[in-house]
Amino acid sequence: SPRPGKGYFPGPPDLAVEVLSPNDRASEVLVKVNEWLDAGCRMVWLVDPETRTVTVYRSRNEIRVFGAADPLLGEDVVAGFNIPVAEVFAS
Repeated sequence: SPRPGKGYFPGPPDLAVEVLSPNDRASEVLVKVNEWLDAGCRMVWLVDPETRTVTVYRSRNEIRVFGAADPLLGEDVVAGFNIPVAEVFAS
């Protein structure tokens, strides 16, 4: 059977997840998100522990913010993935 190659996958991921830290600058994070999208990433989740929200980017124009009571869905990118946003921040 073929063995997986070493190193990084040669292409963008289907899903990228960025977690905000307290010292992140909003403009720098947005640049990163747009770089993922421009590279061909199909979905970017921006996780904000301070506001306990997840912002889902499907493109530069398709952006949705989900709060604790909302479901976080993998949609067509991670089929079947469905958890409440609150669980992302559960410890």
